[in-house]
Amino acid sequence: MHPVAGNTVEYHDRRENSIVELLRGGKGSLTGVSLGYVISALAVALSIYHLYIAYAGAVEAHAFRSTHLAFVMVLCFLTRPLRRKSWSEPVNIWFFVDLILIMLVVAVQVYTLWDLDAFILRRGDLTDWDLIMGTVMIFLLLEATRRAVGWAMVIIALFFLVQTVFSDHFFGVFYGPPNSWFNVVDYLFMRENGIYGIPLMVMATYIFLFILFGALLVRSGAGRFFINVALALTGRTVGGPAKASIVSSCLMASISGSAVANVVTTGSFTIPLMERIGYRPYFAAAVEACASSGGQIMPPVMGAAAFIIAEFLNMPYLKVAVASLFPALIYFFSIFVMVHFEARKRNLPTLKEDELPDLKYELKRGGHLFISILVIILLLVFGYTPMFSAFWAIVSIFVLSFLRRETRMTPLDIVSALEEGARAAVPVSVACAAAGIIIGCVFVSGLGLKFTNALVTIAGGKLWVTLILTMFASLILGMGLTTTAVYITLAALVVPAVVKMGVEPIAAHLFAFYFGLVSAITPPVALASFAAAGVAKANPMQTGFHSVRLGIAKYILPFVFVYNPGLVMVGKWYNIVLSIIGGFLGIYALTITTEGWAFTRAGLLSRLLACLAAFLYFVPYLDLGGLRLPLWGTQILGTVILAAVLFANYARLRKVERLTEEPA
Repeated sequence: MHPVAGNTVEYHDRRENSIVELLRGGKGSLTGVSLGYVISALAVALSIYHLYIAYAGAVEAHAFRSTHLAFVMVLCFLTRPLRRKSWSEPVNIWFFVDLILIMLVVAVQVYTLWDLDAFILRRGDLTDWDLIMGTVMIFLLLEATRRAVGWAMVIIALFFLVQTVFSDHFFGVFYGPPNSWFNVVDYLFMRENGIYGIPLMVMATYIFLFILFGALLVRSGAGRFFINVALALTGRTVGGPAKASIVSSCLMASISGSAVANVVTTGSFTIPLMERIGYRPYFAAAVEACASSGGQIMPPVMGAAAFIIAEFLNMPYLKVAVASLFPALIYFFSIFVMVHFEARKRNLPTLKEDELPDLKYELKRGGHLFISILVIILLLVFGYTPMFSAFWAIVSIFVLSFLRRETRMTPLDIVSALEEGARAAVPVSVACAAAGIIIGCVFVSGLGLKFTNALVTIAGGKLWVTLILTMFASLILGMGLTTTAVYITLAALVVPAVVKMGVEPIAAHLFAFYFGLVSAITPPVALASFAAAGVAKANPMQTGFHSVRLGIAKYILPFVFVYNPGLVMVGKWYNIVLSIIGGFLGIYALTITTEGWAFTRAGLLSRLLACLAAFLYFVPYLDLGGLRLPLWGTQILGTVILAAVLFANYARLRKVERLTEEPA
């Protein structure tokens, strides 16, 4: 049966952008329209440049990274003009300030590439012009960071710059021998360690292509296809629209890597559906926010920081993705169970058959789009680089889109996707470059080692204290920094201390990665939650606090896999299996505690016992006086307690049902 009109969401949900508006006769002044063409042309040129490099092979590292950053900074100044909403506004003094900044970016890049070999040979022996150009570049980058990321990251970068140069004027762990501005510029500007270090390298080499892949995938209509398939699979079950939101957001955000963008894309459809069957607006918004933010931990693509983890640990990205797989699945499982319990508590109806898309019809129309995701997975499995995998995934989505009329992209769609990808990369690239300033300063000043030793001392050698301090640090940093910037800062300052205490490196880095993500749903600055609240017309703070409750797994799991690394595929095979099973059962027990439901409303005793069961599933061992209970022992004990809770509540439900069935 084909879905009736209005049930299937059409694939071509295409946001208008500057090039589309311009080609249709863009509005605004002549200057605004002309610059609009320039912005579009630069964005498309940046995308084509990266596609060419991915196909032909990388050029010299400094030339490649500096060219990428120069493109990005020009786009940043063009798309975020100073003291004006857009370039179409009347010309004023700030117009000329922006033009000067753009010319300075171009001048620095021309200076760098004019005689690249000589530029590289001058490392450690800078000329006056090197010092001037390096200083100008740092200033320009800080201004681009202010516009694209915000003041918080600028202030942090400035703090580390000042601390590095004037260390003798600080106290405590920040005190040390001062460094000359000459050394700072040499390290940050002349070498591939500071501004052009690992974060920007990963952004330019891998992440940009995956962002571009996501833009092309959306243009082909994959976003709406994912929603329709998710709704067809889950719509008949209790709380179907909420479960569809989880599935579709998981699929879409794992490709796009942006929680807020995914909220707006899928939430505009799933949130009204959830509200229609009876979910409260703030709850529906919280579901979408948690599901969308979870996409950044879901392989195959994940968020930008995952690629940086691979570089920091010097391991293939596939290993990072595999290590992240089961924690991500457990996280989505927890939200799935919570929305099911909420639907049961509120006795919400299921969707009617004629309100659901037809799964066979949807797969026939858009199932071929899944092949492009399989291309990424298979190429990574066979050992190819992320750059190679992303390039051929882009080629595949381009070819696959022409197999069906509903997904076929026009030339304008393709050009628009190239522009959207470049625009979306601007804040991420700027944040990565600014994070390079922080990492470079930490290295030059020697602060990293001192901070690690100080943290171990403050924690008294206790790992749990270090982890809690790290958690609070990430939540505070997350109020003003992007996910990638939070992770990089923690990786430079805190993660070495955690590893020094005996934690597996992959678990330590994923701990920082997870807590870099939770700021998207954690008040007071919960961007994904607030975006979802806007779609649902709900109270933002109420949505934020419910997001914390629904996303509880994201706060718990990092502690679990630090103490029990089997969850991230480290250790003997039987410990890995037990850890994964325990992870799912432990989260299920925890949802009973938070939601107060197990077949029927759970009482206080049931909730406390379920919480105890969750604890037993999560710990790697338990000391009971002189008796040490290993992992399998704690899980058996947890299973006995959880089974008792479920049996008691099921028996109570049956008793209530029998009493209601008996005649008066």
